[in-house]
Amino acid sequence: MLRIRFLGGCEEVGRSAISVQCENRSILLDYGVMMDHEVGFPVHIPPKEIDAVFLSHAHLDHTGSTPIFYVTGKIPVYGVEPTFRQTELLIKDFINLTGYYLPFEYLDLQSMMEHCVNVPYRKEIMVGGTKVTLLNAGHIPGSSQVLIESDGKRLLYTGDFNASQTQLLQGAQQGYGDLDAIIIESTYADQDHPDRGEMEETFVSRVREVVEKGGTVLVPSFGVGRSQEILCVLEAHHFDHPIFVDGMALKANRILADYPGSLRDPDLFSRAMRRAEWIEQWNDRRRAAKTPCVIVSPAGMLKGGAAIFYMESVSMNKKNAVFLVSFQIPGTPGRILQERGQFMFRGKMRKVDASVEKFDFSSHCGRQELRQTLSGVNKEAKVLVVHGSEGNCSNLASWASKEIGLNAQAPKTGQTVEL
Repeated sequence: MLRIRFLGGCEEVGRSAISVQCENRSILLDYGVMMDHEVGFPVHIPPKEIDAVFLSHAHLDHTGSTPIFYVTGKIPVYGVEPTFRQTELLIKDFINLTGYYLPFEYLDLQSMMEHCVNVPYRKEIMVGGTKVTLLNAGHIPGSSQVLIESDGKRLLYTGDFNASQTQLLQGAQQGYGDLDAIIIESTYADQDHPDRGEMEETFVSRVREVVEKGGTVLVPSFGVGRSQEILCVLEAHHFDHPIFVDGMALKANRILADYPGSLRDPDLFSRAMRRAEWIEQWNDRRRAAKTPCVIVSPAGMLKGGAAIFYMESVSMNKKNAVFLVSFQIPGTPGRILQERGQFMFRGKMRKVDASVEKFDFSSHCGRQELRQTLSGVNKEAKVLVVHGSEGNCSNLASWASKEIGLNAQAPKTGQTVEL
């Protein structure tokens, strides 16, 4: 019997965490944080009850609470590089910048890193008598889907996944065979993504249009994954105006340069990195803000990072533009900017004069891809829908039940499902 307990990520985007008990072993799938108005953590689970941790990818909503197990524990944590180096980068930044009390510190992150076990895709990992295999998820470099096989049962956890190829990555590996259950994300269960090629052309065309009229385009984007994708898009479409990259994206660039095998086209990535000017000091930052150019800089939701500096310089001039390319969680500064055209400057909410546009460079499956994935699942499988806000978990579960006859539900935090 497999016993699945949902510790977070239910009817929300954040603090993803799932415990799977099988054959007297306990496996933890992710253990993230909620990065909304305040930091939130998953349901606690004692370290002594965990035999192994598997990280689907590096983003904080899937990894940010994991160091808590290494205050005293020595649990092996498995993943596909560059997941661990990206995770260390993100959690270190999280520790440094958060004003919230955290139940762990940098030494615990270091201890966690000492217990990381890097495995390639498709290699079978044994946790007692349980077999675990990591499959490419196509979300960010190193992202994985987790397939657990135990006691004659097969469980797939998609994590965050993208079935479509991008400039940076190959699409997720699918064709799972018969499953007893699938735990699937639902971030974009309510909308389809536009055609990727057409959207890239529109984005580059709009950036070029603003820059050629003497404007500056700020592209706030996630430092790990999205920033590199945008740089590759600009290079692939032969954008020939100045490009600057700043903030955490610089460290992520260096990490990915060490793992070319994690990329769809290492040569394109290399050209994109050489093409962009890397901002290393404040004088460079001030110069970029006054240059007709495109600036790619974290944070993707404008909650911090170098992008905040650029917002003050760019947003009050109508010839400039702010192009959002990352998912905007409700309530974040990026979401407020997207919906209201306003931004908080030094404690005061002000209207932004620069053009504000949203471009869907999602690294998640859209509605059609999620439905296609579930349509390919055998009818006996249970469908457990997580990682979705604004009703998306329930909506996708309802569609799977009514339209294709699957046994689907959107579990609640703390709920246990047995196979």
